[in-house]
Amino acid sequence: MAWAGNQTLISHFVLLGLFTHSPLHLFLFSIIMVMFLVALSGNGLMILLILMDSRLHTPMYFFLSWLSLMDLMLISTIVPRMAADFLLGRGSISFAGCGLQILFFLTLLGDECFLLAFMAYDRYVAISNPLRYSVIMSRRVCWLMVAGSWLFGLVDGLIQAVFTLRFPYCGSQEIDHFFCEVPAVLKLACADTSLYETMIYVCCVLMLLLPFSVISASYLRILVAVLRMRSAEGRRKAFATCSSHMIVVSLFYGAAMITYMRPQAYHSSKQDKVVSAFYTMITPMLNPLIYSLRNKEVTGALRKLLGKCPCGGGTLG
Repeated sequence: MAWAGNQTLISHFVLLGLFTHSPLHLFLFSIIMVMFLVALSGNGLMILLILMDSRLHTPMYFFLSWLSLMDLMLISTIVPRMAADFLLGRGSISFAGCGLQILFFLTLLGDECFLLAFMAYDRYVAISNPLRYSVIMSRRVCWLMVAGSWLFGLVDGLIQAVFTLRFPYCGSQEIDHFFCEVPAVLKLACADTSLYETMIYVCCVLMLLLPFSVISASYLRILVAVLRMRSAEGRRKAFATCSSHMIVVSLFYGAAMITYMRPQAYHSSKQDKVVSAFYTMITPMLNPLIYSLRNKEVTGALRKLLGKCPCGGGTLG
């Protein structure tokens, strides 16, 4: 503890978590852990398949491999700590630990925001300008897009982590959340945070609305290009792919916008926890299923990998 005037500044926080130890919450906790394992295995498998199969060495799967890595890191930043706190019955986290969690989480969140926009642009180029696709989406351009995603995410994470922990925190140590999310932490600040909240809003316009606008514009133009296709089968496949992509994108961006673009006065702890679960647990689990495992190229690569496995060599042709 430290003293500031007549107030005692706290030296650590206490995360209240997502669950109590009631039978219902024990069941929900079990579901979360299953989702965590599915996300780990699904994203890990995607990375392995893309690395091992040369047929998947294309810009689309290059971006998907990075998305899978980001999802692995994002869910691993949140769920293991939450599970340990729940099982051990304690949620104490130091200032430094809270700051690092904010940094890692917001860096990865920002990374995904921009990477999803670049992925939508990649699909737009592939469908609307297939003859120049390999020139426009060259290996160098793809690496620059990934590097730009990491850079923008890291800058956003650093800014918000540093400024959030610069405020004095006194009185209650309890963060009514399952991880150190900025809006939940700011509720404990014993100082005026309105200017900082305005800065967060501006950051979110850049980190959320700008990429989401690019995604919406890309898929709108994809839709126009698909409607012009002569092949009914081609239109059906394109519609199925784009619609599933937009569902996941809407869940991810919608949940993040609700959390980071609402005024602090409109935040409810229960609602914030549920909304945060969407982009920290649900979308990392859904992404490999919707983006990749439904693709024939990926299922073919999986059969090829299983065919090399000694235990499956006799059953696969």
